Amino acid sequence: MGKLTAASVRGMKKPGKYYDQHGLILRVAPGGSRQWVWRGTVRGRRRDIGMGAVAYTTLAEARDIAYQYRKLARAGIDPKSRRANDCAPTFAEATEQVIEAYRPGWKDTGRSEENWRSSLRRYVYPALGSTPVDEITTADLVRVLLPVWHTKAETARKLKTRLGVVMRWSIAAGYRTDDPAGPALAAALPRQTTPTRHLASLPHDQVGPTLEKLETLPRAWPPTVACLRFLAATAARSGEARFATWDEVDLETRTWTVPAERTKTNREHVVPLSAAALEALDVARLYSKAPNGSGPLFPSPGGKPLGNGAMSKITRPFEFTPHGLRASFRSWAAETGVPREVAEAALAHSGRALERAYQRSDLLAARRKVMEAWSRHIA
Repeated sequence: MGKLTAASVRGMKKPGKYYDQHGLILRVAPGGSRQWVWRGTVRGRRRDIGMGAVAYTTLAEARDIAYQYRKLARAGIDPKSRRANDCAPTFAEATEQVIEAYRPGWKDTGRSEENWRSSLRRYVYPALGSTPVDEITTADLVRVLLPVWHTKAETARKLKTRLGVVMRWSIAAGYRTDDPAGPALAAALPRQTTPTRHLASLPHDQVGPTLEKLETLPRAWPPTVACLRFLAATAARSGEARFATWDEVDLETRTWTVPAERTKTNREHVVPLSAAALEALDVARLYSKAPNGSGPLFPSPGGKPLGNGAMSKITRPFEFTPHGLRASFRSWAAETGVPREVAEAALAHSGRALERAYQRSDLLAARRKVMEAWSRHIA
């Protein structure tokens, strides 16, 4: 129960502070004016918030307001923020809306979504997750980024980008007018001296011998190794191969057509299948439940497409990544005199805008010869 009563409030004349419940205080000024004040702690900071004059707010009304303020404060929300009036969402709530908006455009939806959630959950939510987006300052973002800015440079750069996306979404949604992740943040952060790390790759003359070693691993799932062989032979991206289905493969023309929605360039990509690629498919077919339909080329033990970590797990001890096989192919192409435009087309790189304007051919015939030579090199 509170310490104040309606009668005691009416008779209170002596200057001072008189405490009730839920952080409610009656403040009597030396001049005789009486005000209600709420005192509480919001995200570790003390807050004193005026609640109006006693003449216009009864004790019962003041207690009810103080109770609502205390609930908001326990949830990490400043009672005087717009969030208290159900306007601005917290950073965590805004992030969910951003993910929902971005999800349809992500190529590998599950992986992209998990990357967003895991990085923000680990590095940002403890400090800012419950903070309304209209209260976040550049200083708040610096405080989040600095601990990892040099020690985990790549993670920090991705966090900075994601923070910027959420802040710009908040502006577009009308919750704030300025961008705390803009130029001021860039100026406040020190220069990173850690060089950009590229995904580990093998020297091109080690690709074949290493793939042979992978096949001898005692508990390696054969379709996983077959998928790695297929990646090496086609120089494709991991997600393009993991989600490939049998109806994308034409054995008569010896081609694999990657649909536009699964390519980085958003354009359909026809891949010539070399002898090495076809051998990988022969192995995969033995484990496929739908070798002539929409089933995955390289199924997991449960029949679904291979997960993102399936291949990385077995390549890690050999110090290369699935994506690094593309770098191995590109190095071989450069050293053996493969024309740049053919090598770039094999990798499905978009190229420069001017090149795209004049180079309309997919160079399939030229790519087929190159991929056959590459197939022989890694055999």
